[in-house]
Amino acid sequence: MSISVNLYYRGENGSARRFAEEMEKSGAADAIRAEDGNLGYRYFIPLDDPETVLLIDVWRDQEAIDAHHASPMMKKIAALREKYDLHMTVERYVSQEQPENDDRFIRK
Repeated sequence: MSISVNLYYRGENGSARRFAEEMEKSGAADAIRAEDGNLGYRYFIPLDDPETVLLIDVWRDQEAIDAHHASPMMKKIAALREKYDLHMTVERYVSQEQPENDDRFIRK
């Protein structure tokens, strides 16, 4: 099992993109990727909405997410969200085993 959290950062005049760029350039994103239980941390920009940045954040379990939320990194992220005046929406997904018959629809 893993938990995927999709965070949509929305801003104006490219602020969401600048936020993601600062997270990457400052090393904050790499520090999160190195946290125990983090399985993935990547930013994407939707083709139909350049003012939004999607973060797909994947964790081993809820305990890993809770530890991340309790870490000092959250203060840095919150400060950057304020700096860039971002608003967020969140989706959360819990993985399950993929049925074998689904493999026929996946091109590898």
